[in-house]
Amino acid sequence: MKPLKSYICILSIGLAAFTFQSCKSKKLIQKPAPTDTETKPAAQATPPPPPPAPAPKPVAPAPPDYNFTNVQFDFNSSVLRTDGIQYLDHVVNEMKKDQSSKFVLDGNASSEGTAEHNMVLSKDRAASVKQYLTNAGIDASRLTTKGLGTKDPIASNDTEDGREKNRRVEIKLMN
Repeated sequence: MKPLKSYICILSIGLAAFTFQSCKSKKLIQKPAPTDTETKPAAQATPPPPPPAPAPKPVAPAPPDYNFTNVQFDFNSSVLRTDGIQYLDHVVNEMKKDQSSKFVLDGNASSEGTAEHNMVLSKDRAASVKQYLTNAGIDASRLTTKGLGTKDPIASNDTEDGREKNRRVEIKLMN
């Protein structure tokens, strides 16, 4: 009986393996999806898509605004202040709108110190602004600097508030 059991056991394992293998090898074949021409009669064909809408016209850039305010400086200094740097970034953006425009940078000083020192200081202030503008991408040939010293005050040099307003560089459009 023992040989019969082992024979049946081997036979059942072999039959199970053969059945399992045959199930794996069966493949389900799917029908391809019907195309539009097969599903619709020729009379009901899809109309062509409408032409694309015209592209919106580009908006013309705003004209440059050359109504610049003064770039202020500290007492006896030609170093740009933080607020001056922020303002000069705006100036650069406006100057880049028209590459043909040219500008004059007029450096000014308050009345403290000698006339010679104030003249040098006003030239240095104008050169400092020019250097910043050229580093930001403005062509140096578009910029002319002048040192005016104390010749053109916009406020009284008798008060500290007035002297502070006179320590400046004016950016003017060249005619």
